[in-house]
Amino acid sequence: MKEYGSNIQKLTDYIVSLPDREQRTKYAHILIELMRQIHPNMREGIDYSKKLWDDLYVIANFDLDVDSPFPPPPKEILGKKPMTVPYNQQQLKHRLYGRNLELLVVKAMITQDYDERKAFVSYMVRLMKSFYQVWNKDTIETSDCLQQILELSGFKLQKEIDDLRRDGLMESSPRDGSSNRQRSQQNQSQGGQFRDHRGNDNRGGNDRGDRNNDRDRNRGDRNNGDRNRNFSGGYKQNNDRNNNNNNKRRR
Repeated sequence: MKEYGSNIQKLTDYIVSLPDREQRTKYAHILIELMRQIHPNMREGIDYSKKLWDDLYVIANFDLDVDSPFPPPPKEILGKKPMTVPYNQQQLKHRLYGRNLELLVVKAMITQDYDERKAFVSYMVRLMKSFYQVWNKDTIETSDCLQQILELSGFKLQKEIDDLRRDGLMESSPRDGSSNRQRSQQNQSQGGQFRDHRGNDNRGGNDRGDRNNDRDRNRGDRNNGDRNRNFSGGYKQNNDRNNNNNNKRRR
């Protein structure tokens, strides 16, 4: 087995050649620990220990006669073929887009609202273009996508596609009725409370704003009062100085 290297193969051959069973068992357990250290990323457990002993028997070509904690595996496991994976054998008309596109076409056909069907077709066109660019260096035209959707629907979306060809694709995506109901229920449970973009509840925000405005207004009034007192004090000092000068001139 290549994952263990040639040295493990040589040690296994040496253990098989030993005549003493007790000595073979002792060296086999030591070799198992060495094989465990070669792949330390493997998980510890009974299954992994059994796998190591099975690998040792395979390396020894099933000729190892030791007292192991697990029975030797059957020789038929080497030639056993893996089970066949049952792949989906459905024939897709456009394998490039996959099965999900056909499911979207069916969902668009059973949609009751006319605008919703047009939104479905527009969404599928954008999806098809993205899928096409993954596997091709060129782009696909919108008219070709609409024609392919028309064929997949069995020409049941003829009116919607004709309108999109005339007016252009819709920018909106099809709505999900269940998500809309959940969203409306959440809004009703909030009781009309306003929440900001971070999800914080802004109840009483006006009260806090009013208190902040009152605080700023009071602070401004105090500043204006200080300025008035300074101005009146300076004006009084100037008047006293002028009166003293006038009295000196009269003397």
